Amino acid sequence: MSYVIDATMSRRALLAGLTSLGALTLAGCSTTGTTRTPVASEPVRPAIPADVLAKYAALPDEEYPVPAADISMLNPIYWRQEVDNITGEKEGSVVVDTANYFLYFTMPNGRAMRYGVGLGRAGFEWSGKGHIAYKRKWPVWTPPAEMIERQPELEMYRHGQPPGLLNALGARALYIHQGNRDTLYRVHGTMDVVTIGKAVSSGCVRLLFQDIIDLHDRVPNGAPIIVI
Repeated sequence: MSYVIDATMSRRALLAGLTSLGALTLAGCSTTGTTRTPVASEPVRPAIPADVLAKYAALPDEEYPVPAADISMLNPIYWRQEVDNITGEKEGSVVVDTANYFLYFTMPNGRAMRYGVGLGRAGFEWSGKGHIAYKRKWPVWTPPAEMIERQPELEMYRHGQPPGLLNALGARALYIHQGNRDTLYRVHGTMDVVTIGKAVSSGCVRLLFQDIIDLHDRVPNGAPIIVI
């Protein structure tokens, strides 16, 4: 089975696809079905500097062209930015601050790149120390057999969900191991802007596509990861 995504597909259709995908409660790494209470009026959205807009612009040269992210829906604290390294971890580390929904990649000279993330809901979290065993561009997602038993609708993905914009792992995935053991948790992509800064996924650390692509290009295989 493979996806062929029409280049003329509207952004609304893509987001509708994401919503339906979220309803599947995909194993370990996808949005669970959540109910959002309608509000009476649109929230006040921040003015976005041009340099920030450029970070979240469309990426037409990707294998599956990525649309621009509507970051007017995102709290500015979650925009990707270089900051002081406050983690106490050495250069070249990935640090996930679950209390504040930040991921840091530590850099030279006491600096770090900080990203906003979405995290696992209560009962699905993983924390501890591990390493990024490997990483993938446009990965295939394969649900564990025990998850398929609980959710028979995932049977179609027993041998893998093909890569693409609606794949559960998105544009990139970093695979977390402890020693030689796969934790089954991932750092991966999402197009659902409103999930950043919230606990909505079944355990994994989710970044906007533009951010996970940026992080993927920075992090070497074997890099330590600390989830606190």
